[in-house]
Amino acid sequence: MKKVKLSLVMFAFMAMTGIANAGGVGYIDYLKVIDNYDYAKKAIKEVDAKGLEMQQYLVDKEKEYKSLDTPLKKQTFEQKTAQEFRAKEQAYMALKNKREQEVYDKIREVAKTVMVEHKLDAIMNQKDIFVGGLDITDMVINKLKGIR
Repeated sequence: MKKVKLSLVMFAFMAMTGIANAGGVGYIDYLKVIDNYDYAKKAIKEVDAKGLEMQQYLVDKEKEYKSLDTPLKKQTFEQKTAQEFRAKEQAYMALKNKREQEVYDKIREVAKTVMVEHKLDAIMNQKDIFVGGLDITDMVINKLKGIR
């Protein structure tokens, strides 16, 4: 509900200042763009592979843990494994954040180009548009297909 109110307030502001009448507002279905963008799919696969690697690491460590025979060895092993896993988890999160930002930046750059080409004043998320606006989703997808 807050998003709807915020969107309506933004639209009302743009209408009062004349911005909405100048060129219009475009909107984009970000998830559809990601689903049709090869670089995004590649980035998702890379991040997912890293996540599976971490899961396999835990499975392997669990097997190794079961083979230990003394409580002291188990405690030492747990501490070492927890430390190693934290490092892997931090690397995973850094990779995930980096790839997500790269994908977002490329999509945003292309959306800005479409905005200029169609003389739009703003591009909003599809979920924030109730009625009206220009759907630029397919335009952005088509431009991204040319980017490697």
